[in-house]
Amino acid sequence: MPDNVICRLDDIPDGEGKGLIVQTKAGEREIMVIRKGGGVFGYLNSCPHAWVQLDGSPDRFMNRDKSHIMCAIETGRCVAGPCLGNHLMPFPVTVRDGNIIAAFE
Repeated sequence: MPDNVICRLDDIPDGEGKGLIVQTKAGEREIMVIRKGGGVFGYLNSCPHAWVQLDGSPDRFMNRDKSHIMCAIETGRCVAGPCLGNHLMPFPVTVRDGNIIAAFE
């Protein structure tokens, strides 16, 4: 497996998320990976309003209908609440051969 594999796509149910700690050149980063079908979206696990982790319970990032974290899944832009207009900090991830890979050098 490539060095930057952080988990398998099958480790995250469709429409759900997973919190992970990854090692980068700048040190450890707490991230979340959200799965939507065969695609994934990665963000730092940090609220742009309160600067706390977004999962109050482990791996629970999504609203009831699984359409939003605290922000829109694809853009990370906050659509309601006190952080309206802010956005999550993206973290580069991709899927290859069923593996989710941190897409940084």
